[in-house]
Amino acid sequence: MTDQAHDGPILEIENLSISFFTRLREIPAVMDFSCTVQPGEAMGLVGESGCGKSTVALAIMRDLGRNGRITGGSIRFRGRELTTMPEAELRDIRGSQIAMIYQEPMASLNPAMKIGQQLMEVPIVHEGISKAEARARALEVVADVRLPDPERILKSYPHQLSGGQQQRIVIAMALMSKPALLILDEPTTALDVTVEAAVVDLVKDLGRKYGTSMLFISHNLGLVLETCDRITVMYSGEAVETGSVRDVFDKMRHPYTQALFRSIPLPGADKTRRPLIAIPGNFPLPHERPQGCNFGPRCDYFVAGRCDAADIPMFPVPGDASHSSRCIRMNEIDWDAPPAAPVKGERTPIGAPVLQVADLKKYYELRANALFGGAARVVKANESLSFEAREAETLAIVGESGCGKSTFAKVLMGLETATDGRIVLLGNEVQDTPIEKRTAQTIASVQMVFQNPFDTLNPSMTVGRQIIRALEVFGIGKTDAERRERMLQLLDLVKLPREFARRMPRQLSGGQKQRVGIARAFAGDARIVVADEPVSALDVSVQAAVTDLLMDIQRENGTTLLFISHDLSIVRYLSDRVLVMYLGHVVEIGTTEQVFSPPYHPYTEALLSAVPIADTHVKKKHIVLEGEIPSAINPPPGCPFQTRCRWKSRVPGNLCETSVPPMRQMADGHQIKCHLSEAEFAEMEPVIEIAAE
Repeated sequence: MTDQAHDGPILEIENLSISFFTRLREIPAVMDFSCTVQPGEAMGLVGESGCGKSTVALAIMRDLGRNGRITGGSIRFRGRELTTMPEAELRDIRGSQIAMIYQEPMASLNPAMKIGQQLMEVPIVHEGISKAEARARALEVVADVRLPDPERILKSYPHQLSGGQQQRIVIAMALMSKPALLILDEPTTALDVTVEAAVVDLVKDLGRKYGTSMLFISHNLGLVLETCDRITVMYSGEAVETGSVRDVFDKMRHPYTQALFRSIPLPGADKTRRPLIAIPGNFPLPHERPQGCNFGPRCDYFVAGRCDAADIPMFPVPGDASHSSRCIRMNEIDWDAPPAAPVKGERTPIGAPVLQVADLKKYYELRANALFGGAARVVKANESLSFEAREAETLAIVGESGCGKSTFAKVLMGLETATDGRIVLLGNEVQDTPIEKRTAQTIASVQMVFQNPFDTLNPSMTVGRQIIRALEVFGIGKTDAERRERMLQLLDLVKLPREFARRMPRQLSGGQKQRVGIARAFAGDARIVVADEPVSALDVSVQAAVTDLLMDIQRENGTTLLFISHDLSIVRYLSDRVLVMYLGHVVEIGTTEQVFSPPYHPYTEALLSAVPIADTHVKKKHIVLEGEIPSAINPPPGCPFQTRCRWKSRVPGNLCETSVPPMRQMADGHQIKCHLSEAEFAEMEPVIEIAAE
């Protein structure tokens, strides 16, 4: 490889400006952006959707599409200017010296080619090595990314691997030519928290092994803390703060960085005493940016005539040459002053049970394959679920993909019927009643808020019409005028302006669409709302506003909230009780305090360890789960978790492998399904500890 002698920064971006050109106008996407990545260093690039993070990555790869153009500044890789480099030279560098890992692994894999062919192609094309050498390197790299049985993996097609395995293959592909710079664009967004922890661990280890520098793009501040050495915070196309991770986390000097941290649920946040503070207003559209500071209209420290007078450059933070901020008032603000957060009203007292689930089972039968033969098989999606939910309570249901959370939600909603067991909803058994046979009142009483607000709204109907349609289905309101007035009240309830009734879904942001979904869910005065990952598709600042809204509605209406999530930080903040699921089983249930303190089920312990927390004072026990979740078609005998459990060797004999553990009563309301003895449970240490200041 050429350029190995270069001893300066691997990547230097200076005053970069990027625009996209439409028939109407030039839209500036990135302005005056500067960033440096040193050899062996990991730089985190964080900010909300639309801030320009991925645009910067695509500019480094010179892959901005037909209407994207670099309009100013420079990008130097090992001292060589990329913005003016001929296409032939760029092809030599891309994929070999600079590699990129995208958010969605299947977008990078060819579904019609075996994994081995796809991996071998990289060094064969870039380095001209033989097939035998390429295959040997592919086997080595697949082992490096900790995939079992590399020979079998190389012979597999992408669809035969899980999401976590596909992402590891994409990382392996990026490493095949041992690049000097690895760009990771939200590489773990679609993965479970346990798989995410393993992938992040892997990326750090491989960075050390190969000496690769990294540009890690993420909206997850906890992941950046665990992965990166330095961080650049972006807002609306500009870098607003940059410095070492510790400096920016502990001594932030830009109001946007501070606002981001106040909107995420760190340990100590409490929905009543210390609620999250959502960032007011909305992200500006690229062609509607304000004069002066882009963050000005949403900033608590804004001063008219100063903050909006002229473009604001980056200023060095006094006493720290490597820390800088794009804030004209940086030295006037008291950064240690506590936020003037409004204290929410008292929690609504939790009432009597409104939902009782007893020994619920949901099995799916897979028919024998006519083409390849074989007997019919059964998928055990839910196995003996038993719990209850009470009025005005938030019960969180947590676990990895495939654990049965969403299957239970479908049975509760009537989209599926149960195989066995009982669901008593507001005094009526509903486990055998499909949705088309339920009364309008039953349907209205249990509603759902979905993960992706984009998929749940009719694109050809106004917001007001969609809510009125729900009111008609539920038989609410005698006249059109009554229903229209109720629709406007629902917009008030979810804190949307009444004029939004005339808007189409495409005219709304993601957070606004999710509010419309919530308004529709409450159209029939729902007693129970199933929120299936309702904030995971939203930016962190919007998450705070939506969770706050759900809590306000719960206080006002006494609604029971079943909050399905894999994000334990938001679960800790929101929920009154937590139910942990694994492979169709409830393995632990208790109050939030009980579930987040030892003793834990071994799976809960691993889940807590996997959660990235954006707080430098938090110490975490490091537990990485090995292996994939077993298939619900062929679950392991005995304890469902025994194939991945680090405590299994403590249980005498082969009890874990032969018998399903009983549900054990640990304390009042706290139950754990596990064979461990009382002495072992007593030995458990806290996974998350907050160190003294």
